[in-house]
Parts: sequence; structure tokens; C-alpha cells
Amino acid sequence: MDPVRNPYAPGAGQRPPELAGRDRELKQFEVTLERVAAGRPERSMVLSGLRGVGKTVLLNALRGQAVKRAWGTGKLESRPEQSLRLPLAQAVHAAVRDMAHRHRDPDRVDAVAGALKSFALRTPLEDRKGIRWSPPVDVPAVKGRADSGDLELDLIELFTDVADLARDLGVGVAIFVDEMQDISTAELAALCGACHEISQQGAPLVVVGAGLPHLPVALAASKSYAERLFRYVVVDRLPREMADRALLVPAGSEEVDYDPGALDELYRLTDGYPYFVQAYGKVTWDAAVESPIQVTDVHEAAPEAERELAVGFFGARYDRATPAERDYMRTMAELGADNDDGSVTTADIASSLGRKPQSLSPARDGLIKKGLVYSSERGTVAFTVPHFGKFLRAQHV
Repeated sequence: MDPVRNPYAPGAGQRPPELAGRDRELKQFEVTLERVAAGRPERSMVLSGLRGVGKTVLLNALRGQAVKRAWGTGKLESRPEQSLRLPLAQAVHAAVRDMAHRHRDPDRVDAVAGALKSFALRTPLEDRKGIRWSPPVDVPAVKGRADSGDLELDLIELFTDVADLARDLGVGVAIFVDEMQDISTAELAALCGACHEISQQGAPLVVVGAGLPHLPVALAASKSYAERLFRYVVVDRLPREMADRALLVPAGSEEVDYDPGALDELYRLTDGYPYFVQAYGKVTWDAAVESPIQVTDVHEAAPEAERELAVGFFGARYDRATPAERDYMRTMAELGADNDDGSVTTADIASSLGRKPQSLSPARDGLIKKGLVYSSERGTVAFTVPHFGKFLRAQHV
């Protein structure tokens, strides 16, 4: 097939040509937008799932829905060891800019921008490293508003002001937070507290977070009521029908079809994980000579997809680990061979390595911070990346 016409798009956070299997989440968020804008109570939302299931893609699609309704929106990506205050201020600033040019009272807009500036200026100097963004300089900071230094209190005041600005326009504000599990427990508690207060006020502001499978546990640990504060959505691999759709609809736009046997093999290889569907679909297209694409085309292309995944998807993550962390992961992979790479106990890992569990805590904690493993239950760990155990078992290291 002509590689220029290849319709598939494997990439980090890159929207595929057909966003298959996410209609329910998109429809639910449409309801949320309508209810919030109408002043009706609605919970914020949290998306959780493994790497490669399309959480960031879905997060961006939800933001697109809010933009179409003329909401103020902003997005940030949390990072380990980075304070939340300045990135959140940047996201809120983007939301204010979305609305400012439509508001009839410039002084009111300036007052909100001044509160935002006060909030941002409370960021300690050490937390500004690596962030080039500066708060708006064309308005003075408002003293005594969102500048106490208490993150929860300051967020409540800032969110209240920004939400009031949106209410003037008959819309709302949505803040989107990717990699939410990387927010520290204390700051996560502050964010939950602010969302709780804003919800009680009936203010038109929602926070939509996305993160790894243990994010709901982290939220519950930060605030006991977080279980009721958010609507939790597990983003998982695609069922067979939707995985086929993700392949067939883009190919159909180029008047290309698939033989049923090719679809069978592609689903076996990808397990329905959206990133893998795009990766295998792309190389299979390039290998195919004519339509319909055959199972032989899949077999010819599969090694190329495996090589690309080994370098970019698996290898890049493996290379970030220390030697001790790699030993820990390889042991996880060996133990997971018999349970489809599900959770394994830290006690079994220690036993296999001939070590005491306490001595392996640094390796475990390092892998969690790097987003390579997660723990949804005490005493267990699992890979955040699908097929990672299979990849490690295939390595001769």
C-alpha cells in the first residue's frame, strides 16, 4: 500500500483517525458539560488505566468537547517532584484567556487575572525551576486573594473567581490534568479539597484527571471523601468489535479492506490495546500489496512492529531503570508468566531474589516513581505497561 496514504497514527497522546470504543465516555461528558453550565451539581471525572490505552487521547477529546461549548479550558501534565501551583496557574490562565475576550466587564476580568497572578507568585523559587511561564504582567496582583500560601485555601478562592467569570457568560471552566498520579499526596489532598468546596458551591468548574491504575487509590488516600468526589472511569483495552473498527474505518476511507483472518491475527497480537492497534496497523498497511489486507501481510509486518515497540515503547522505559530496578522487573516478569502478567506479591519477588522484602523497597519505590509499576493493593505490584512482562522475558539480559 502507498505509505503516504497510511491512515494509522501510533504516537504518545496522538489521536487515532477513528476514536473507537470511547463513545460512552464522550456522551457522559457531554451531559456533565450541560449540567454544570446549567448550574446543576455534577462530579469531576478521573480516567485511569495502563499505558497505551488512550487516556491522554480521551482527555484531549473531552477538552475538545468543552472548547466547542465555549468553555474556558486549560491543561497541565503533572511531573514527579514538581509543585502543582505554577503549572495549575498556567492552566487556569489559559482558561481565563479563553473567556476574557467575550466578557463585557474588563475590570472584572482584570480582577480575576490579578488573583491568578497572586496565586502564581506564591510559588517558591525552587519550584519555578524548569518552568518558563510567568503570570500575567499587565495586571497588578490582588492582595489578600488566593495568596495565603495554603494551597487548598488559595485554590478555593482562585477556582471561585474563575468559575464566577464563566458563570457570567453562561458557560463553565474545565481543568484537565494528565499523569495525575504524580502529584504529591499533600497537593492532591489540596486539589480534592478545593474541588469539594467548589462542588458544594455549585460553581461551574470541573477538574478532569487522567493517570495510572493506582490513581483512585492515591486520591482516596489523600482525602477520604475522594471516592465520592469524582466519577471514576477505567480506560481499558478495546473489545474485539471496537479494535476492528479502529482498523477498518481508517482503511475504508482509503477504499481498503481487511480479510477476516488478518483481523483475527491483529487482535491476537495487540490484545485490543489502542496503541498496539495503531502500531501494528501502520506496519501492516506498509507491508500489504493490495486490498483486502491478508493474514500473510500481518505475519510479514509483525516483526517490524515488535522491533519498533521494543525500542520506543518498551526499551525507552527499561533503559530508565537502574540495574537493581531491572532485576526487580525481570523477576516480576518471570513470576507473571503464569498469571498473564497480573499482579505479583512483593514477598514472592523477594523470595525469588533471595532477599528480604525491606531491602527491595528502594527498587520498588523507584519503579513506582518512574511510572513503570504500580500497586493497587498493599503487598502487590504490577506493570503499568501492557505486554511489558512478555518483552522482558524475551530479552537475553
